Amino acid sequence: MARVFVYGTLKKGQPNYKHMINTAKGLAKFQGRGRTVEKYPLVIAGKYNIPYMLNIPGTGHHVAGEIYSVDDQMLQFLDEFEGCPDMYQRTLMRIEVVEWEGKSGTGETQAAAEGVVECFVYSTTTYPPEWVGLPYYDSYDSSGKHGLSYVLRESR
Repeated sequence: MARVFVYGTLKKGQPNYKHMINTAKGLAKFQGRGRTVEKYPLVIAGKYNIPYMLNIPGTGHHVAGEIYSVDDQMLQFLDEFEGCPDMYQRTLMRIEVVEWEGKSGTGETQAAAEGVVECFVYSTTTYPPEWVGLPYYDSYDSSGKHGLSYVLRESR
């Protein structure tokens, strides 16, 4: 199992969350909520209003999201879904745990006693330079105040 941190449309209540709970694509177990240890720019960009975390450490905000434990099948699905490695690149990032699901005191929880875990994150280094000038967010919600509605793939 691998840890994945999602910050955009794959979070609970967001347009692509259905993929995270579709066991035909693999297994994804919600572990808790977290945020990036380093600051990153989270922008909403392109004609489909897609959230992107630009891989520019030290710029932007501590980005909030969810931590999942996924099997190899789900990780492979996510790589394909995220257009990895062209659109997004899957990299390891340090994530500060904000809240663990069911704090049971298991070895898994003890391993993260310091509150920081390493997770795979889909961020990007392949973006148009003008995206750096877009507004930065610390959290993504497809129906947020930004007014930039995400366009589902099936509607593109």
